Amino acid sequence: MTGNTYRRVVAGLGEDGNSRILIDGAVPDAKSMAGRSRVVWRTASVPADNSGSEDVDPGNVSVQDLSGPGSLFMIHTFPPEHGSGEPFWHATDSIDYITMIAGEVVFVTQSGETTVRAGDVLVDRGIVHAWRNDSSEDAVAAIVVVPALPVGKGRTH
Repeated sequence: MTGNTYRRVVAGLGEDGNSRILIDGAVPDAKSMAGRSRVVWRTASVPADNSGSEDVDPGNVSVQDLSGPGSLFMIHTFPPEHGSGEPFWHATDSIDYITMIAGEVVFVTQSGETTVRAGDVLVDRGIVHAWRNDSSEDAVAAIVVVPALPVGKGRTH
């Protein structure tokens, strides 16, 4: 994980029914994904239930968790030389909206690859893919994961 601390501001309704800032602080680390993910927010279902004022448990984040039933918003770090060995091919039953914040990674598909850099946005529609960081620096992405119907053979792993 990079040394960056990301600030998370969560708005909602207070007990009086008025809108307010409920949480203002650092984005917590997830309990897995080798310490490379920070969970900004997650929901238990789609559509989301926006009632309540409690924080979410960052919980465990794994490839299996990326297929719902709820949504997930996380900041993920691809460390230097991530994926430089045998590619970790995987697919999820989700649509993933990925915005590169820093650095660059290679998004690898079964028929080619492309480099996505800071400022680029990628929409992964549940296909078989792998990631590779060929650089000597961390690459950081903001990722929103929403459950979707499977494509192809569907989720792997």
